[in-house]
Amino acid sequence: MGKLYVVATPIGNLKDITYRAIEVLNNCDLIAAEDTRHTSILLKHYNIETKLISYHKYNEEERSKLLISYILEKNMDVALVSNAGTPCISDPGYRIVKDAREKGIEVIPIPGPSAVMTALSVSGIPINHFLFLGFLPKKESEREEIIRSIKKRGIETVVIYESPKRIISLAELIAKELPNSTVCFFCELTKVFERSYIGKIYDVLEELKNDPNANIGEYTIIIYNEEKAEEVKLEVSIEALIIDIIVKEGVSLKEAIEIVSKKFDLPKNQVYKRALELKKIITKI
Repeated sequence: MGKLYVVATPIGNLKDITYRAIEVLNNCDLIAAEDTRHTSILLKHYNIETKLISYHKYNEEERSKLLISYILEKNMDVALVSNAGTPCISDPGYRIVKDAREKGIEVIPIPGPSAVMTALSVSGIPINHFLFLGFLPKKESEREEIIRSIKKRGIETVVIYESPKRIISLAELIAKELPNSTVCFFCELTKVFERSYIGKIYDVLEELKNDPNANIGEYTIIIYNEEKAEEVKLEVSIEALIIDIIVKEGVSLKEAIEIVSKKFDLPKNQVYKRALELKKIITKI
């Protein structure tokens, strides 16, 4: 039985590839690429002559079946690559990895470049934990709801991918909903014309508006929101909601916290805090 290799490739500079990645791409029987024309540039640069086959979001289901059959029946080793960075992270690849796992095929990661990690490493922003949202929806109302939820839930560090076409509107939205945030807008990371816009959101917004090249190249954006989660105001107290769930559904206090948080779209830490206060009151009675 063959193997499936998930290979990270450069996000810009062709020199940012590991020796192991070159070795795997050279020795495997077939390379499944998001865009064969794009990957051909990398292969030509390193004199890799392995045969290419397309694997993208429009043929993912069909190609996965085909490649799995090659691995199982023809004992072929297949390497999966995206246009840039690590496959499956806002790129095609989930389907074949899932199918390979289910068929008992060994899936081997070949780590390397990632726009998310590259941006975070040079941001100067706390990254003990962060939320990765990938590309936001195109619909304005959905984008607004996602940005609002960052403040509402008290999330500190968020990473987003964005198209240059919507970069100004996204910066305006962040300025509106998270006016005190610090942001890093990285564009064309590791490429010749790499650019970065870092600082308070209003300063970065002004810089983007004044830059004639702001609408060129894809962005990796980091938002650092120092504001605490908003206390959500309800007609009924959170304590009352917790008690109601415990009585009606016969669940534990811990389970009630989870249910109330999800059902009423409340920050979990806010519900937990109220639950502790409620527990103290009950104990005293």
